[in-house]
Amino acid sequence: MPPAKKRPRAYDHLRTRTAVLAQFAHVRDAVAVLTPDQLARPTRLGDWTVRDLVAHIAQGLGSVSRDLALPEPPGPKPATTLLEWPPAVAAVVRDPEAPAPAAGHPDLLALYAEVEAAFRTDVPDFSTGDRLLPTRVGSMRLADYVVTRTVELTVHTDDLNEALGTEIPYDRQALAACTRLLADTLADRAPGGSVEVRIPPFAVVQCIGGPKHTRGTPPNVVETGPLTWIRLATGRTEWARALEDAEVSASGERADLAALLPLLG
Repeated sequence: MPPAKKRPRAYDHLRTRTAVLAQFAHVRDAVAVLTPDQLARPTRLGDWTVRDLVAHIAQGLGSVSRDLALPEPPGPKPATTLLEWPPAVAAVVRDPEAPAPAAGHPDLLALYAEVEAAFRTDVPDFSTGDRLLPTRVGSMRLADYVVTRTVELTVHTDDLNEALGTEIPYDRQALAACTRLLADTLADRAPGGSVEVRIPPFAVVQCIGGPKHTRGTPPNVVETGPLTWIRLATGRTEWARALEDAEVSASGERADLAALLPLLG
């Protein structure tokens, strides 16, 4: 009998909304002082420049308002749950013929102001988050989709920092939600209790079938920090490299996540 899956983690919708706006503001403030030379720099995302990445970040948050403007899908249940979002997005291949994200957006600060204003209007601070959205990976609850925006914003903030050598800050709540969703995705993909994955201070999950740990120190433990975990889960860092660089500690014969990563490419 396969291991039973745990009840999905609950997220406070309004706290998540606040976190999304806070992280978006961090990026907006950084964009405001970028020079033309910085905007033209390459990123680790294929042929995208920093300008393309900056435009993509705005478009990622703008997708909330865009989807809310469409007819609500028939309910009552969403086609895609929060834990189904990472693998669903990973399966969506970017069209190589699609125009670069920055095309059509010469004024990035105007784009950011427009997207933020629309999000504040369309997702007010009294929203329940129960409405269904017709996202590109199937209908989702608004509250769940807003959680996915913490992943987009946190991951791409790290991409910007890597490309620019800057230290754009991370909102603590946005970083926590991103870390927890990706940790829970791992536990959902490989259910079990033989390996404990610790990502202090935000998440601890058990995964991988085998002898279940119940008391004392677990025999198989993986521990790393939030940003390293996010890089591993999204393919920015490889498991072997993270081990070699001592960014991950792994003890026990089952404490090897290489075959399960990345979760979100």
